[in-house]
Amino acid sequence: MIDLIAHNLAPIMFTTVMAMLLLGYPVAFTLAAGGLIYFVLGVELSIFSSEIRLFWPLLQSHPERIYGIMYNDTLLSIPFFTLMGIILERSRMAEDLLDTIGQLFGPIRGGLAYAVILVGALLGATTGVVAASVMAMGLISLPIMLRYKYNGPLVSGTIAASGTLAQIVPPSLVLIVMADQLGRSVGDMYVGALYPALMIIAAYCAYIFAVTIIKPEWAPALPKEARTLGDGVTSLLVMIAIGTGLYFLGYHILFTGIASAEWQLVAALAFGVISVYVFALVNRGMQLNVISRLAQEVIIVMVPPLALIFLVLGTIFLGIATPTEGGAMGATGALIIAAAKGRLNLAILKNALDATTRLSAFVMMILIGARVFGLTFYGINGNVWVEDLMLALPGGEYGFLIVVTIIVFILGCFLDFFEIAFIMVPLLVPVAQSLGIDLVWFGIILGINLQTSFLTPPFGFSLFYLRSVAPEGRWRDKVTGQMQDGIKTLDIYKGVLPFIIIQFLAIITVIAFPGLVMHYKGDAVVQDPSTIQITIPQPTDGGGITMPSFGLPPLGSEAPAGGAGQQPALGLPPLDLGQPPAIQPPAGAAPAAPAPAPAPSMDLSQPPVIQ
Repeated sequence: MIDLIAHNLAPIMFTTVMAMLLLGYPVAFTLAAGGLIYFVLGVELSIFSSEIRLFWPLLQSHPERIYGIMYNDTLLSIPFFTLMGIILERSRMAEDLLDTIGQLFGPIRGGLAYAVILVGALLGATTGVVAASVMAMGLISLPIMLRYKYNGPLVSGTIAASGTLAQIVPPSLVLIVMADQLGRSVGDMYVGALYPALMIIAAYCAYIFAVTIIKPEWAPALPKEARTLGDGVTSLLVMIAIGTGLYFLGYHILFTGIASAEWQLVAALAFGVISVYVFALVNRGMQLNVISRLAQEVIIVMVPPLALIFLVLGTIFLGIATPTEGGAMGATGALIIAAAKGRLNLAILKNALDATTRLSAFVMMILIGARVFGLTFYGINGNVWVEDLMLALPGGEYGFLIVVTIIVFILGCFLDFFEIAFIMVPLLVPVAQSLGIDLVWFGIILGINLQTSFLTPPFGFSLFYLRSVAPEGRWRDKVTGQMQDGIKTLDIYKGVLPFIIIQFLAIITVIAFPGLVMHYKGDAVVQDPSTIQITIPQPTDGGGITMPSFGLPPLGSEAPAGGAGQQPALGLPPLDLGQPPAIQPPAGAAPAAPAPAPAPSMDLSQPPVIQ
């Protein structure tokens, strides 16, 4: 019996720890306790199995491993991006965006739903926090959409799904953690996630468009009296054209003296955007009425978050800043935007720093527990067990990706993405590498999968966030004074089902078309080994090898006496390797004894003569 336990300690340990996590025990302490308990068992059972490689002095490696976590530059970007998101959320940026974009898309059917999706993408690119996005849009958009007779399940599904875009839209915290666990660059993860994220946003909008065609009563347009900013799309398009023209003017004429192409691009963009933004501010402050009120408000509300997104992601994509530096600039930009709007005070700053510290400590504690767990699990050959199990799956890399997608999806219904990233991903990376799977591609697939698990009934986290802010019973609209039907839990479940299908289609698409992610590698030229030719210098007629002279005289000969083709001597004496080097004694020293006669030369072209 003891032999059986010793030979199967890895699956026993993995099953026990996962069961404790699913029962709701604290993640960090469960991982650390499981690692230490099974370390003791492993040391005691090591005499029964050669597969167990644990011994007591190995515990002394834990301080160094924990210090490695604290020294990790990649994880330093987490508190920066968290602080940026919380400051923007506290400054009511979501409220401004939803109100303005809702007015912009209000005249078309489904306009409020489109606004929720686009604002969800913008919040994902600025806050990166699912809970903040879902709850903000639930509090702001849900009453407005229900007031104008939007379908309840459609409303709840759109808000819940749009909030989860923070999981996959850069600069997502999921992508940062995934890059750390995969051993890849955060910038590569961001670039690789760009096309899949845009594809998912477009698929959400396409679904809303299909609903407005099939069931137009589910997503009506805003009535005329609700469009408080009036019309003026033409004025907005003119301002966009002017900004684009100023960009080309700056790039091709004004800033051509900038040596770096990246900084030239940044200067031209800043020139065009700032010019349009300042004009909109002047138009509103001096009441010039040169552009429409709608165009004015859209520019004033949209430019700061878009500029912040470019400040963070643009500098990373262009190679100007690292992700950590981009996060620091983003946090600074968020503080400036909140202060400029008069929405930054000591209480908001204190709450933001407190929440940032809590999340950062939460991540670090889970990582420390995962390191303790990992040391023991690897010491009992748990990684070999997982690798053998996964490599035995049929279908090669696609079979592995499908099975992993199913496993991570199921675990995502019960566990937070931090727990999955710190426990499962390190075990799956060696298998993916042995199958030749690109790890950035693998990480993006896992990221979309974790986004999907946030929507899955009955345990999807996004559903709980929406449930906490959505009225369940009948409620009175403060604007109209009318009673409205609430959102039942079943409505939320029904509403997210189409978006779950979209998510699965997105995963299948990314698996089937790796180029959606692989573009992060750029246009680097890959050399085919079969085309490489190695040229070896051929012997001369005398049997020697003609070697380059590098400007030195030939060995064992005098320097040429001039004439065409003379090699420069570089001020060096002629080299004669046939004689030992002449060593001059120091001044005042006794003369050295005469050197012994040189040994007779040997003719290596003839066989040796044996006396």
